[in-house]
Amino acid sequence: MAPIPGSGLAKGLAVTLRTMTRKTVTEQYPDAQPDLPPRTRGVIGLFEENCTVCMLCARECPDWCIYIDSHKETVPPAAPGGRERSRNVLDRFAIDFSLCMYCGICIEVCPFDALFWSPEFEYAETDIHELTHERDKLREWMWTVPAPPALDPAAEEPKEIAAARKTAEKLTAAQVAAQAEPTDPQGGES
Repeated sequence: MAPIPGSGLAKGLAVTLRTMTRKTVTEQYPDAQPDLPPRTRGVIGLFEENCTVCMLCARECPDWCIYIDSHKETVPPAAPGGRERSRNVLDRFAIDFSLCMYCGICIEVCPFDALFWSPEFEYAETDIHELTHERDKLREWMWTVPAPPALDPAAEEPKEIAAARKTAEKLTAAQVAAQAEPTDPQGGES
């Protein structure tokens, strides 16, 4: 069936009329905080312990607003006779929010879950230079990041958790079996 000419215009006008007749509600923003969705994109928080200085976030950022500095450090061998290893140590991690377009690419490409969205949005500054947040400020935003949503109860258990659970059950069964065996103090069987 072909659409009636002008039906789109009529639907648009109907929406406009419905909106015009609704009572307006003024948000009292500074006094009352708005109800934001749980995964709101506000500011980016850094979980520094997970950062391996792989530079993926800085390379993939379309605005080039992430600044990372690091140095290499030698780590002693884990076991005697082993060789020394070198690892990157984070010296500076900064995001210039005056350039950031909040696309979230840096968060998506981070393979170690070091960057997260925080719902905080009240970080306006009077000086544009103060919108470059260094790692200590980014760490402060991390504490406002909400917990991830719960997994679907009907979803399959992750393979890592299933493997860990099986190993734990085997260890528990072995400990119970070891405790259940009677021991004879003279070394013979009873």
